[in-house]
Amino acid sequence: MNTNTEEKTFTRVAEVIEEDVPVEEMFLNLGPSHPSMHGIVRIMVRLSGERIVWSDVEIGYLHRAFEKSVENCTWNTAIVYTDRLNYVSPIINNVGYCMAVEKLLGITVPERGEYARTALSEISRIADHLTAVGAAAMEVGAFTAFLYTMKAREWLYELIEAACGARVTTNFARIGGICADLPYDFMDMCALRLPEVEKVVVELDKLLTRNRIFIDRMQGVGSVDAEHAVAFGFTGPLLRASGVPYDVRRVTPYSVYDRMEFTVPVGTTGDCFDRYLVRLEEMRQSLLIVDQCLKQIPAGPVCVDDPRISLPKKQDVYTNIEGLMNQFKLVMHNHGIQPPPGEVYVSVEGGNGELGFYIVSDGKDRPYKCRCRPPCFPLVQAIPYMIQDHMVADVVPVFGSLNMIGGELDR
Repeated sequence: MNTNTEEKTFTRVAEVIEEDVPVEEMFLNLGPSHPSMHGIVRIMVRLSGERIVWSDVEIGYLHRAFEKSVENCTWNTAIVYTDRLNYVSPIINNVGYCMAVEKLLGITVPERGEYARTALSEISRIADHLTAVGAAAMEVGAFTAFLYTMKAREWLYELIEAACGARVTTNFARIGGICADLPYDFMDMCALRLPEVEKVVVELDKLLTRNRIFIDRMQGVGSVDAEHAVAFGFTGPLLRASGVPYDVRRVTPYSVYDRMEFTVPVGTTGDCFDRYLVRLEEMRQSLLIVDQCLKQIPAGPVCVDDPRISLPKKQDVYTNIEGLMNQFKLVMHNHGIQPPPGEVYVSVEGGNGELGFYIVSDGKDRPYKCRCRPPCFPLVQAIPYMIQDHMVADVVPVFGSLNMIGGELDR
């Protein structure tokens, strides 16, 4: 029997079974204990057989209270809370928040500080995309790909640790610049590790892009066209996978991105497979940006020289009274940075899309209001649309393609 005859026979048998066997709808909870739901998300689905006919998403199991926490601490102290938003690429969060405060203050970061911010942000973006691709592949059975991505992410974390002393909760940026200059051997470390990371990206391409099983699980699943993606408020890789070339780094360039040459990859169908391909190419583009930053970075200071804004060097704090008093005033309540009254909104391109900070100052030592625009939230709200009429097994690749980060989702 040839293949076409087998398919027709199978279809006829399936139709007979569907007619003769009554199918009752049932409710099923996926999460929060489901492995792919991160322990904080619940997707309730109504099934007809294994087909999803209705669904709803509950995100409220983390309650980080980021915005209220920031409003109850000084402008400087708030930086540590931004680490916990997207904790896979925290440096981008640090930079976005500091840029908003800098806009309020009307200050300009020294060029070396801007280049260092950009380089470390792109290294963080690669780590973010590696985690997203590796975890999504693992959840549909490609465990080897996950091991490869974690190996490469470890090399990137070593670079981040060399720059700021931490791997995940980095606290890297400062209002007016960065916490410290790059180490003297940072260029050598990048020259050693980044080519190895690029090799892993090539290996991922070979492992997954033409893998029949991976393609069957991802292609045509969770598709969102450009019109609906815009209507849902998508940004980042998911919007670009739907064919909309929107990238904050290109549309409203900040820092030194206007001096960088890079391509914004876009997809066509907006399905899980296109999202994977977009992230894969974005890692290559980020590697190019890091290379340009390290070649162009000038000498000079990395933070503004203003005792009303910048923390003094530790040596000064420990050896003279002026440095100690400056540190005390900037850290303690009622003394720290006091931007003029006003309100600003600043956005950067995060790992999952547009990460925005809307902050209001009343002239005091802490934000009157801090509102975060998390890239994840519009993506998660569209899950019911993406999984409608799909099989229950398709929930896992769809959810994995979002790269949901709980810290920025339920902030």
